[in-house]
Amino acid sequence: MPYAAELSRNNPTSLIFLIDQSSSMAEAFGAQPEKPKAEGVADSINRLLQNLVLKCAKGDGIRDYFHVGVIGYGGRVAWALGGKLAGQKLVPISALANNPLKVEQRARKVDDGAGGLVEQKFKFPIWFEPVAGGRTPMCAAVAEATAALEEFIGRFPDCFPPLVINISDGKSTDGNPELPATKLRNLATTDGNVLIFNAHLSSTPAHPIEFPSQESELPDPEALILFRMSSVLPPKLRDAAQTEGFRVNDSTRGFVFNADLVSVIRFLDIGTRAAQTVR
Repeated sequence: MPYAAELSRNNPTSLIFLIDQSSSMAEAFGAQPEKPKAEGVADSINRLLQNLVLKCAKGDGIRDYFHVGVIGYGGRVAWALGGKLAGQKLVPISALANNPLKVEQRARKVDDGAGGLVEQKFKFPIWFEPVAGGRTPMCAAVAEATAALEEFIGRFPDCFPPLVINISDGKSTDGNPELPATKLRNLATTDGNVLIFNAHLSSTPAHPIEFPSQESELPDPEALILFRMSSVLPPKLRDAAQTEGFRVNDSTRGFVFNADLVSVIRFLDIGTRAAQTVR
């Protein structure tokens, strides 16, 4: 069956984030006015990267089941990992684990066991920082990801199909991204075609539309473009979405419209579950 390849150090997969860094990303999430969209997205991605590192940690060290990249697009289109990884494209997860840009000390509220909450400090590694400025050259960002994955698939032709997650709050300013997205989706390994998922970020408190199955569910032309760019969920991801309570079918796509921060976190979690069988 397609989308069934196991991950291994000799047969890793790739995960690329395309992150809108336009000026509107300085605006707040609709339901969370204290959190700029750029900051919320950066936190979500850094948390996911940390979870991937932990997943790949075995007794003999960090196993390179994933090669990861972040492309920011706003004032320019560029690979956006920081520190020693600055300018690098697809980075093995072990290199990511060993080279955070910085490690921050943060605090969260946890149950104190007596019905109250207590503040707990924890270390939070940062690989990708929030940026907001410029326009929205989405087509160029998708093309950059396509070029990187062509090279990656040439090295690992039998890998679990790479996943690209595009997170944006607006309309592409360098053309219609459906054509470059089609070229990206047409890339394939022996296990299936490359997947691209899209998350549209909210500036209003309206309810998100998550994992839709048909165009009639969507309210405007920009939503339709992102929906058409998005891949149909493969069976493992349909199962994951269904487990989380979403109504899915064979036409359900990896797309969320008008997402708040909670929806983004849930979307990222479900989106990366397909490639979870590791050895």
